[in-house]
Amino acid sequence: MTPVILTVALNGSVPTRQQSPHVPLTPEEIASDAVRCRDAGAAIAHVHARDAAGRPTLDPDIFAEIHALITARTDLIVQISTGGRADLDADLRAEPVRRIRPEMASLTTGSMNFPDQVYANSFDTVTILAQAMAAAGTKPEMEIFEAGMIDNALALVDAGLATTPLHFDFVLGNRGSQPATARQLLFLSESIPQSATWTVAGLGRWQLPMGIIAMGMGGHVRVGLEDNLYYRRGERATNEQLVARMARVAAEAERPVATPAEARQLLHLGT
Repeated sequence: MTPVILTVALNGSVPTRQQSPHVPLTPEEIASDAVRCRDAGAAIAHVHARDAAGRPTLDPDIFAEIHALITARTDLIVQISTGGRADLDADLRAEPVRRIRPEMASLTTGSMNFPDQVYANSFDTVTILAQAMAAAGTKPEMEIFEAGMIDNALALVDAGLATTPLHFDFVLGNRGSQPATARQLLFLSESIPQSATWTVAGLGRWQLPMGIIAMGMGGHVRVGLEDNLYYRRGERATNEQLVARMARVAAEAERPVATPAEARQLLHLGT
């Protein structure tokens, strides 16, 4: 079967040390976690930047340090976030991509509700981010919180701002957007071009069941403390534990876990 790409979302913008002592915040902590997750089976490290106080930041210097440390110590694909938790300004969100020129970056192609804010991504914002990625040679991971965002991603191809085959990340289980159900995942996976690849990111308690379902469907899986702080009810997880568990699921499903080199081929990076 096609190897499964395991992405680890190491820290996000929201989790705090008060919520979990295992959330990596500094560039050194993030890179050290990335090394352990690579050993456990991860092929992609999805990273956010935090300032000295642990708050989300778009500072390109901090992103550059994280990127440099991970790439010096591992062969992981580093996927930087262009999310708007730190600031919704499109140019600020695009600056780390322009500066670092990473292999991959996240691109949310529409607006939706987080529990604590409206996550606004206007067409102008999406265009600015897509332009930055195209100029940098960075492959966008289309972050899909609502089904209509798929059409927005396809429109970027029509506008010459993204190239096929596309890669999608279906984010399921967020309060205020699409549910974490097998029915929804099937609908989303059948709504994208056949040439596209896709990953599922189940939030909270949905991380494990949605990952298992995606594994059986031939998709790829994202785990990590950005999306889920617990290994099981009442037991806080580490990023490494979450990756290792999904790698064991892959072994039971007889799907080999993709190395970073294999993931680059599957995602057509550098082509």
